[in-house]
Amino acid sequence: MQYDINAIKKILPHRFPILLVDRVMELNTNVSIIAYKNITASEPIFQGHFPDQPIYPGVYMIEGMAQAGAILAFESQDKEQINIQGKIVYFMSIDKAKFRVPVTPGDRLEYRINVLKTKGTIWVLAAKAYVDDKLVAEAELKAMIVDK
Repeated sequence: MQYDINAIKKILPHRFPILLVDRVMELNTNVSIIAYKNITASEPIFQGHFPDQPIYPGVYMIEGMAQAGAILAFESQDKEQINIQGKIVYFMSIDKAKFRVPVTPGDRLEYRINVLKTKGTIWVLAAKAYVDDKLVAEAELKAMIVDK
């Protein structure tokens, strides 16, 4: 199942400049998601990080993976039992974060998120980010779906 930016904006509350998922390429409910963000030279963050050598911040990579994970969590919910419009995902912890290769303008940052476990509204995710099939960042994320 694929989602364009308009479908993503119906799921996530984030908006420019902090909406960090451009498209969902594949989603298997309760299992995994593959999504991406196109990194462009016009990203506002590059005005300060760093103007002469633009590098996409690691915290933005983590946030992008978290947003992809939130889409996976929301889309895995039973729509008959939960109204996602009244819910939001809060991240509880970020563990084992590693940044392996700098990400720069022109890269397509692909998020690959897998469910490690879920219990009720709590999700534990293995999150990895790739550029051209090269691992650039990874982390273990824990999140909870809560009322707004």
